[in-house]
Amino acid sequence: MTYETITIEKRGQVDWLTLNRPEMLNAINTKMVTELRDYFGGLYEDESVRIVVMRGAGRAFCAGLDIREGSARKEEGEFVPYGQGFGFQGYLAEVYIRMRRCPQPIISLVQGAACGGGFSFVLASDIRVAGESAKMNAAFIRIGLSACDMGSSYFLPRLVGTSVASELMLTGRFIHAQRCLATGLVSEVVADADLEKAAQPYIDEMLATSPMGLRLTKEGLNLAIDAQGLEAAMAIENRNQLMCARTSDAREGMRAFLEKRPPQYTGS
Repeated sequence: MTYETITIEKRGQVDWLTLNRPEMLNAINTKMVTELRDYFGGLYEDESVRIVVMRGAGRAFCAGLDIREGSARKEEGEFVPYGQGFGFQGYLAEVYIRMRRCPQPIISLVQGAACGGGFSFVLASDIRVAGESAKMNAAFIRIGLSACDMGSSYFLPRLVGTSVASELMLTGRFIHAQRCLATGLVSEVVADADLEKAAQPYIDEMLATSPMGLRLTKEGLNLAIDAQGLEAAMAIENRNQLMCARTSDAREGMRAFLEKRPPQYTGS
């Protein structure tokens, strides 16, 4: 699929995904949803990609839903084939599900505004780094809707706790970069110009792990968050460790540790 609203730059085993509607602050339109669904849906069985870095072109990460375009489509009576069920609501929601389902860790680099559905892109990522200009909010409640949208009610309390999540979602107020860091919403804050450089240590350290170990760690974390209890979480851990232990990479990792050298993983 040829993309128009996003770009994918391949740097070895890392995909750099850029939301590319800078003139609209990377607001989400139907075309972007279709392209993001296609991209993240294709990652599940793509072993050539180990990490995804997500960012926005221009001065914002993503300003949320392109309300003007949506209104224009309705006024013109344009038919958009969203499929069955919840219409566009479900069509967009599937993007966040596919972000969590894909086995590749997602690093979000956030500058400027990340609002509404753009905020949820950040929340659905695995590692978040904020530029000094970053500001995020659950914007839905400010336009007559519920703030519980696009996974925000699921992700946000798990990241910052119920109290802060309630504050942000019930008011729609912005949380800025330094408070994002203080609440654990992001891993670090850097100058906007240094965002790409800040991502590199995370990339290097994750690429130094075995392919299966990295994929199963993301999967295990996802499952453990909602596990019924300790025993359920440990059952997933035991299963994943047994799968990893039977690989050549596990044997190489142990040899490299004993020989005090970097491991050379092959994905086998």
